[in-house]
Amino acid sequence: MTLATLRDVLGGPRAVAGLVVLGWEDARAFVDAAEAEGRPLILQAGPGARAYTPLPVLGAMFRHLAEAASVPVVCHLDHGEGFETCLRAVQAGFTSVMYDGSALPLAENIAVTQCVVEMARQAGVSVEAELGVVGYAGGKPSQATDPAEAAALAATGIDALAVSVGNVHLMTDSVAAIDIGALQAIGAAVPGLPLVLHGGSGIAPADRARIVRESAVRKFNIGTELRQVWGASLRAAVGRDPARFDRIAILSETLGPLTTAARGVIRGL
Repeated sequence: MTLATLRDVLGGPRAVAGLVVLGWEDARAFVDAAEAEGRPLILQAGPGARAYTPLPVLGAMFRHLAEAASVPVVCHLDHGEGFETCLRAVQAGFTSVMYDGSALPLAENIAVTQCVVEMARQAGVSVEAELGVVGYAGGKPSQATDPAEAAALAATGIDALAVSVGNVHLMTDSVAAIDIGALQAIGAAVPGLPLVLHGGSGIAPADRARIVRESAVRKFNIGTELRQVWGASLRAAVGRDPARFDRIAILSETLGPLTTAARGVIRGL
């Protein structure tokens, strides 16, 4: 059994990939990639996946893959909307939860995060929090993380902190301009706490490696660039034989390209 928490995998000099899962094919491909690279992995179920597939089903799928894997695998809830969502994830077998109170006033974010930490600790589950707003390409704007506020949120006992320093969700090109100085200031305010960058697809691979060397970032969330690979491989599979209708035969052809792409992401961190 190689079930792991964020505490288990974020303590080293390298960062760990938090890969966004939408279904069986990408979850399986991501674990295959991590095993091929001999690196730990964080499987993440975000709001989109949870809206399509019930949380207990995602938890069981993640745990099934993790328990059979030869590398540590974290079963992680991404962007938990509230205490109840985090609690249901723990009950569904997740080993890590993210409570996202970034849209709330600081005092409320701290209060709910503290409740999530206390609940999760009883179950041996790790907790990621967020401070500052990581915006969306073509949507909600970002708001930078304040180092002093980060220190206050870190005092809740969280295991990782997602921050906003120029990273943006859902970018389809790697052109995000990350403020290394801001990252270093946040890191100095929360010594020893691993930082997280959501919107990792918008950060060029060479920049990801530099960020790890020069800051406390130890987790990158990667979704969009791998979904692009999956979509392209699915279209190619369908187009090869328009008369074919067996979904397993079609979907299985996405595994190879997705595994290769995920290996590149993992290897670069």
